[in-house]
Amino acid sequence: MRCVGTCVRGIRTPIIKDGDDLATIVVDSLIDAQKNEGFEFKDRDVVGITEAVVGISEGNYVSVDDIADDLKNKFPSKKIGVVFPILSRNRFSMILKGIARGMDEITMLLSFPSDEVGNGILDEELLDKSKYNLGSSFGYLEYKQVFGSWIHPFTGINMVEFYKELAEKENCKIDFVFSNDAKEILKYRDDVLTCDIHTREKTKKQVIEAGGKIVYGLYEVLNKSINGSGFNPKYGLLGSNKSTEERLKLFPKDGDKLVKKVQDMLMDKTGKKIEVMVYGDGAFKDPVGKIWELADPVVSPFYTDGLVGTPNEIKLKYISDNKFANLRGEELKIAIKEEIRKKDSDLKGNMLSQGTTPRRITDLIGSLCDLTSGSGDKGTPVVFVQGYFDNLSND
Repeated sequence: MRCVGTCVRGIRTPIIKDGDDLATIVVDSLIDAQKNEGFEFKDRDVVGITEAVVGISEGNYVSVDDIADDLKNKFPSKKIGVVFPILSRNRFSMILKGIARGMDEITMLLSFPSDEVGNGILDEELLDKSKYNLGSSFGYLEYKQVFGSWIHPFTGINMVEFYKELAEKENCKIDFVFSNDAKEILKYRDDVLTCDIHTREKTKKQVIEAGGKIVYGLYEVLNKSINGSGFNPKYGLLGSNKSTEERLKLFPKDGDKLVKKVQDMLMDKTGKKIEVMVYGDGAFKDPVGKIWELADPVVSPFYTDGLVGTPNEIKLKYISDNKFANLRGEELKIAIKEEIRKKDSDLKGNMLSQGTTPRRITDLIGSLCDLTSGSGDKGTPVVFVQGYFDNLSND
C-alpha cells in the first residue's frame, strides 16, 4: 500500500551561465540525483526548469541603453506618460532607469493602494480616514502631505521616492499622479507607455480609445532586437529582471525547443515519458504582505503536451461528507476509489456546484515549483515532481 502522494524535490545543478547546454545540465543533474537519492523515474513525472536559468543560458539580455534607444524611436517627443508600473527594485526600477535615460519628462500614473501584484504604496487606514477613495485622483504633493511617510513593511522603502530619485539621477524630470483609471494620464500626456502585466491589452485599448496619440505597451518594448540586443517577441520587457546595474535578463523566448529536448533525452536515458515545463513566478498571494507573487506575464511560458489542460478531480471532502456520510475507514476509502474511477456525469455536476475551481495544470505545478525553488540561494533551479497525477485509485 502506498503511503506517499505527490513528492517534490529541488534538484541542485552547476551554476548556469550564458551559452551553457542547459538541456544536458538538467538531464545529467536529474540522473545524478536519482543515483544519490534512490528514487525511480516514472511516466508522467514532471521536470520544472526555472525561467531564470533558461534566459541566462539563452544569453537573452538587454542593457539600460537598449531600452533608452528603443523608447527614443517610439516616442520622438521624449515626453511620456507611464501607466501602472509595478513597484519593484528588481523588476521595474531597471526599466524606469532606461525610460528616464531616453526621455526628458515622465508623468507616472500609479494605482493605489497597491500595484497590480499587491505591492503597497500607501497606508490603507490613512486612506480610509482621508477625503480620498479608490475612485479619486490626486498628485504628488497631496500624496506627500497625506501618505508620504509610508514605507513598505518588507523593504523599508517608499517606492514613490525611490522612483523619483532614480529618474532624476538620469536627468529626467518626473511627476506622479495617483489614480485607478488609466485614462487619467491623458490629462497630462498623450504619448503613453502602459506597463501593467495581466491587464496589459485592456489598459492599452482604453488609453487609445480615450484619445492617446502614441501608445505602446511594455510588452512592445524590445520585442525586436536593438543593435544586436536580446529581445522577446511576445512579452518584450515583461518578465524581465535585474542582472547588473546596467543590464536586464529577459523572459525566455526559445523554451519550446528546450522542453522537448529534455523530454526526449530523458526518454532515451530512462525509458519513461516525463513531462517538462519552464516556470516563472507562481500564482499565489502572501497573506501578510498581500503581495500576489505573479510578476511574470505567465506562470509557465513553455511546456510539453502532457501538461495541457486542467485537472480532472473529484472534491473528496464534499463526497465524503455527503454521498458517503455514513461510511468510515477502509469502506469509505474503497467507495471513494470507485467513485474516482467512474467520474460519472452526475458527480461532475456536483463538483461544479460545490465550487471546484478549474485551474490550468501548468499554473498549479508551476506555482508548486516556484515555492520549492524559491528566489534565493537554494541552488535548485530544477524541480522534480512525482505523483502529481496520482489519486487514491492508484494505490
